[in-house]
Amino acid sequence: MKRKRLCNIVLVLLVCAAAYAADTTTVAKQPIYQGVTLKFDIGAAALEAGLSKGRLQQYELAANVRLAQRFYPTLEAGFGGGKAEQGDTIHYHAYGGYFRAGCDFNLLRRHPESPHALLVGVRLGSAFQPKRADCWGEVVLGCQVQVWEDKRSKVQGGLYMGWMGRLKILFTREAEGLTAAEMAPIYIPGFGRRGEIGWGLSYHIGYKF
Repeated sequence: MKRKRLCNIVLVLLVCAAAYAADTTTVAKQPIYQGVTLKFDIGAAALEAGLSKGRLQQYELAANVRLAQRFYPTLEAGFGGGKAEQGDTIHYHAYGGYFRAGCDFNLLRRHPESPHALLVGVRLGSAFQPKRADCWGEVVLGCQVQVWEDKRSKVQGGLYMGWMGRLKILFTREAEGLTAAEMAPIYIPGFGRRGEIGWGLSYHIGYKF
């Protein structure tokens, strides 16, 4: 019930944000395609290693495309794993790849032509471990800022940095009455520690072409 209520609240907020972002009354005429940004997430790697005291690692690459100044279709992929524990008796190695796909909306209406963006969006994620697959949804909020401009670029290219906060809702449910050998790993690559709701933080650096 808690997860369903949270999903409904998130859905209402996203609909409002999308309507806000889609208001094009102040948007000047611009090409629909406005470049692609390739990014490496250094924040999640540092956060995962720090919180787990070096037992877990996560590495992620991402790409988003800017369309019509407002919209950023996004694809994220990575690998995570390491040593994980459950209590004092269960120790195992957790590892696997994952990907997320979704779209962000630029909330900067007053100056939509700016290379900077305040972003809100959604993701659908899936992780693959040996004999195991999990999926989840995310609501994200963050920014993407140009820190160096390539004067030769026609799409505001150059060096970009930014951060992204993540609210994660796990869709995969566990069956009851499983033995210890049948239990799903407590660590999900790309999601983190298994639970109905999780949180995450990304800090990325990238280049826009």
